[in-house]
Amino acid sequence: MKSLVLKDLYNIGHNAKSLVFMLAILTIAIVPASGVGGYLVMCIVLCSMMTVTTFTFDDMAGWTPYALVMPVTRREVVLAKYGVLAVFSTAGAAFGLVTGGVVGAVVGEYDLSMSAIAELAVIALVGWAVAFGTGSIAIPLVFRFGAERARILLILSYLIPGALIAGVYGLLQMAGTSISHGMLTALLCASPLLALAWGGVMYQIACAIFARKEY
Repeated sequence: MKSLVLKDLYNIGHNAKSLVFMLAILTIAIVPASGVGGYLVMCIVLCSMMTVTTFTFDDMAGWTPYALVMPVTRREVVLAKYGVLAVFSTAGAAFGLVTGGVVGAVVGEYDLSMSAIAELAVIALVGWAVAFGTGSIAIPLVFRFGAERARILLILSYLIPGALIAGVYGLLQMAGTSISHGMLTALLCASPLLALAWGGVMYQIACAIFARKEY
């Protein structure tokens, strides 16, 4: 599977350079106006969306039919896409932390105290969870409808997790359950684990869809 992940990383290299340049420019525009947290989440989500672009490159090269005659299983092909999603999300978090943190410190958006750094780390974890969770939904959509048509449906990958979170929060409010600051912090820190569990469900769905595809 490692070679499948590296294939996508090599193919996306040119687009990644353009994305890095765009994010660097957006740092200067967004951080002073909206803060480091908003930029950090946006950076992670935008980087995770590069996973969909790898499908476009595969279609242009006719790679998938070729891969299926190689000693590679369909489940490995799907798993590699989730691996690429994790790599892009992590790279976005690292880039956003460094660039957003530096610009935020320069413009006085926050100080370099341990509490400020810890807050950014928590935001990065939540941003990673959001990006991986939404990207996990996008992958089955692309396998089902193709890279180009699935782009129209990608909005669903952002609405569904948001609706679920809002629904759970609403149920807790209706039940009169209050969430303490410590509990909220623990939930935020655990969000990557929840995203991985959600990704596992989406992985099984993507495998089922891909198994029925004919090339």
